[in-house]
Amino acid sequence: MAKSIPELYGSLVFNDKIMRDKLPKDIYKALRKTIENGTHLELDVANSVAVAMKEWAVENGATHFTHWFQPMTGFTAEKHDSFISPTGDGQVIMDFSGKELVKGEPDASSFPSGGLRATFEARGYTAWDPTSPAFIKDTTLYIPTAFCSYSGEALDKKTPLLRSMEALSKEACKVLHLLGKADVTGVSTTVGPEQEYFLIDKEDYKKRKDLIFTGRTLLGALPPKGQEMEDHYFGALKPRVAAYMQDLDEELWKLGIPAKTKHNEVAPSQHELAPVFDTANVAVDHNQLTMEMMKEVADRHGYVCLLHEKPFDGINGSGKHNNWSMITNTGANLLEPGRTPAENTQFLVFLTAVIKAVDEYADLLRLSVASAGNDHRLGANEAPPAIVSMFLGDELTEVLDAIEKGTFFDSKQRIAMDTGAAVLPHFFKDTTDRNRTSPFAFTGNKFEFRMLGSSISVAGPNIVLNTAVAEALSQFSEILKDVPAEEMDAAVRKLVKDTVIAHKRIVFNGNGYTDEWVAEAEKRGLYNLKSTPEALPVFKAEKNVKLFTSHHIFTETEIFSRYEILLENYVKTIHIEAKTLYSMVEQQFMPALLHYTDTLSSSITDKKAVADLPCTAETALLKDMSAAYESLYTLSEKLAADTAEAEGLTDNAKASFFYHDTIIKDMDDIRAVADKAEVKLPKEFLPYPSYEEMLFYV
Repeated sequence: MAKSIPELYGSLVFNDKIMRDKLPKDIYKALRKTIENGTHLELDVANSVAVAMKEWAVENGATHFTHWFQPMTGFTAEKHDSFISPTGDGQVIMDFSGKELVKGEPDASSFPSGGLRATFEARGYTAWDPTSPAFIKDTTLYIPTAFCSYSGEALDKKTPLLRSMEALSKEACKVLHLLGKADVTGVSTTVGPEQEYFLIDKEDYKKRKDLIFTGRTLLGALPPKGQEMEDHYFGALKPRVAAYMQDLDEELWKLGIPAKTKHNEVAPSQHELAPVFDTANVAVDHNQLTMEMMKEVADRHGYVCLLHEKPFDGINGSGKHNNWSMITNTGANLLEPGRTPAENTQFLVFLTAVIKAVDEYADLLRLSVASAGNDHRLGANEAPPAIVSMFLGDELTEVLDAIEKGTFFDSKQRIAMDTGAAVLPHFFKDTTDRNRTSPFAFTGNKFEFRMLGSSISVAGPNIVLNTAVAEALSQFSEILKDVPAEEMDAAVRKLVKDTVIAHKRIVFNGNGYTDEWVAEAEKRGLYNLKSTPEALPVFKAEKNVKLFTSHHIFTETEIFSRYEILLENYVKTIHIEAKTLYSMVEQQFMPALLHYTDTLSSSITDKKAVADLPCTAETALLKDMSAAYESLYTLSEKLAADTAEAEGLTDNAKASFFYHDTIIKDMDDIRAVADKAEVKLPKEFLPYPSYEEMLFYV
């Protein structure tokens, strides 16, 4: 590394330091006002910024620019234009205008719109988001932008996220002003997404049709050793993996992404990268960029980075914990309990607002993480259950119990850890343990939403969380707005108490993996939306439509369009998986089985012909392999017939349940037979790399 980390960090980002250096003072102030207060950016300011941004980009080797946006594909999109502008004398100059900075015009008909745009209605717009810094990657200046249709509907994930952040800031400020914090003019939500992923050898990946087309293995027997020895988690990094992680860190640091923690995860070949938290908008952009860089850097090291939630059946899946909090513009964390949480009124108000929000909109939080991939992970003893509940820990739960009962809370004293070894340093343990089975857990001064799958954009869950909390705070301010100052303390205490009583059902500190909790959750009236087809319809529920429209996050049209997009994505995903599995069975696995049975049959014939030798073992194996072949033929034909039936369904809602109930079962039946046969199939006959070859590379 030629540069030190401080020199390297943000070196490819048009950040505040660069803006301060490159822009005239008045232009810099105008831009900062836009960023901090959300005010309109005038064209003359944009022109000045564009000139400085272009000059800086060219100095750093950029030749092109692109409006970088996040359509409803789950990925990012970009169209590259060069800075060149012909001068008329056969020469060119490097030029970039404010208009080009502020607005782009990609084809809106080529991205998912859920019926908002017809094929012939092609015009769409990208609009610069000045709150997320531009950056340089691969000789191109990347400008983070929002994406909307010609008629103004949001076609991306950034626009509603920005709307939700503004909604929460507005409602949080109202409450804080009522609590006497008149100096607070803005509240930002902060997010730190922990990213789990797998690395496998590129050459193995190329031989697996299922990984190429679906991101997960559709066939594959478990190796003799998986993760049961619990020796991979936090284990020593293999040199090749360590080199990859170091390269990745440096690339992310250049882009101003605060990559902080890296380690081996639970499963073999599984790893994690966690950043320092940032404002929600920037954190979402950074996470999208992180996933892209993970794949790019992996390719340089002879790896492929797998971001699917469940790339290997029977092996721990990959999630993405969403660490969420609220920070005022004065620097106060609204979820910081302090040493005496029972006496911290501000903390209790905002804590109970989150409790209320999660209880009332648990269905939307479940919806926000719903995907075909995540269905394989949730509730599988490697991730939280599909039931949304909150973990608060013993201390906070006791605080709320005391509030509910009107009793005195005796604050827990800090306890020194007794390790039993005098040489070890003394330290105090936390007053509350952690709970890895909880979907939504309080972890000191933030909430960790643990249901997200590894490939998901973190925009969706944070849109829901921001909006739901904004609604709770809006109701709080309505209750408190006319209360006289001398009665405010009593009114706040009553509000907190009433909220705890009304919504305590969502709090659960126990083991979320047990059958007892499922039964208890049902008694409490909590949602248990086990699959994506079950979860998606809640988007259209009256209370949820009202939530989003009243806070101007989505229009009703945008809600229904996104519902259709999510449905279509689920159906297409399972359809591609079904076709891929059929192809693998028909073109690869069954021919391999046939070849092996032919070999066995010839061996038996030869042994009998030569010396009439006993062939009991070979005969038994031949019978097993032949039975597997016949079974696979029958099952694959059923899959083909059911897939053809699914293709004829025009209603995506009905199709989603058919794919979930019928097609996935067909695929599971095929896999059970194939994986059992694979164990007995010699390596030289297996047409693709096995689990043990992919997961236990050197």
